[in-house]
Parts: sequence; C-alpha cells; structure tokens
Amino acid sequence: MRKRGGASHLLPVHLFSSMVRGVMRDQTENARPENAVEAVRRAVRPLLRRRFYKKAGFAAAAEAYAIELNGKRVHTPARRVLAAPTAALAQAIAAEWGAQGETIDPARMPLTRLANAIIDGVIDRPRAVAAEVEKYLASDLLCYRASGPQRLVQRQARYWDPILAWAREALGARFSSGAGVVHVVQDAAALAAASAAIPDDPWRLGAVHAVTTLTGSALIALALLRGRLTAEEAWQAAHVDEDWNMEQWGRDALALERRAFRFAELQAAAMVMRSLGW
Repeated sequence: MRKRGGASHLLPVHLFSSMVRGVMRDQTENARPENAVEAVRRAVRPLLRRRFYKKAGFAAAAEAYAIELNGKRVHTPARRVLAAPTAALAQAIAAEWGAQGETIDPARMPLTRLANAIIDGVIDRPRAVAAEVEKYLASDLLCYRASGPQRLVQRQARYWDPILAWAREALGARFSSGAGVVHVVQDAAALAAASAAIPDDPWRLGAVHAVTTLTGSALIALALLRGRLTAEEAWQAAHVDEDWNMEQWGRDALALERRAFRFAELQAAAMVMRSLGW
C-alpha cells in the first residue's frame, strides 16, 4: 500500500537510509545494536543553542499574543514576531520555551515549529497552501485499500469507512475507494464539497495542512478539525498499514523514534484546532 505523509523538515528517506547504512558499516562485528542506533542519532542531531533566558511568557500585542523571553519578543526564522491568536496557544508555546534545559532543542518544541511555519509560510500564501491540501483530497489515503490479507482489509474498513461516512453526511462529499494503488478518480462534486471545508484562516489552515501531510489524508485532517476525531483516533487511522506491518515484521527503534516525533507534531496541530474551533 502506498502512503504519503511525513514532515518536510525531516531528512529525505533516501539520504537517511544512506546515512544509516554508512554508520552500520563503521560498526565492528561485536558492536551492540543500540550503539549503532545511538550513532545515527548523533549523526543527525543538530548543534543546540545554549539557553540564554530565565523566564518565558507572553503579552498581548496587536490582536495577538507575542511570546517573550526575559520580557523581549521572540522572532520567527523570517524575523517576524512569534505570536499566537489566542492566550491559550501563546501560553502553550511559552511553556515549550520554559521547559527547555541548558540548551534549546527545537525537536522538543512542536508548537513553536508549527507557529513558525504558519507565520512565515501560510499567512502570505493561504490559497497555495489550501491547494496543496486539495491535491491530497484527489488521492486520499482512505480511498486506497489493500486487496489482502483479509484481516488488513477488515481493519482498514473499521477505521476508514466511518470517516468516509462522516464526509458524506457532514460535508456532502461522497468519495469512492478501490483496491490497490491504481488511481481512483473522484467525483468533481465530492472534491468541491470537501475543498469548501478547508479553512481559510491561516492558523486553522496551517494546522489542517500539517495533519494532512503527516497522515496522507486531508479527510482525516478535516475530521480532526471538525471534532469528529481525536488526535489519537486520527493518528491510529493514519497508521493502519504501518501498524499492520510492524505486527508482522517487528518494530524498529529508529522508526519508532521518528514516529513519536511526528505524533508530537500532530498533537500540536490538534491543539491549534481545539484552541480556535472551526
């Protein structure tokens, strides 16, 4: 089964795999497996900036809430003010900064990363971002089913059919599904109805885009936005195939670490959605 998704700021799969192979070749025959894993972690770990502030907080600023460190405003990579539309979101972002230790680790700050992405990458180009979400609707994960084994077919139906039913009832969008990876042409009316549900507010849109790219499903993202799914349910629906494969072939430590990183990103997007509603 093909499946899209994953955060764009992670290493491309082919580069990451090449790095893993290189590290493994450097291990001695008697090296323990966990040492190889740790070597890969060190190879991809960025240099971290030392913490330079004592207090993290926020303050009202121009119909938003700016994040402050020691009373000074924080800026995004594009040098814009890091500010959230609600006090609850600003408090959560400030809490990420406050929770840092001796160094500042962006990998443990999913809300901050998402806020930066929205402020620098969505606010000025909402139509282009919405168009990317629409592309996922045309080949949504939920519409491509396995032809076997039967237990996997049934599991996909159990998690995916209720979301497609919700799309029919709540959005007026009737999507078709098929077995295999052959492209399923969706009805234009269904695509239009689902596209109309994509928010135009930059923060909601940014959250929907994040969940869409993480899960490979714009329908899962819209169901999460509308409160049909919890973050945990959205994650479970998006990983039916992956969970099945892990049950058959076992779990890989590096894959699980990457998966935890991505789940934190989905939880951050879900928090934005809950804070703003729809």
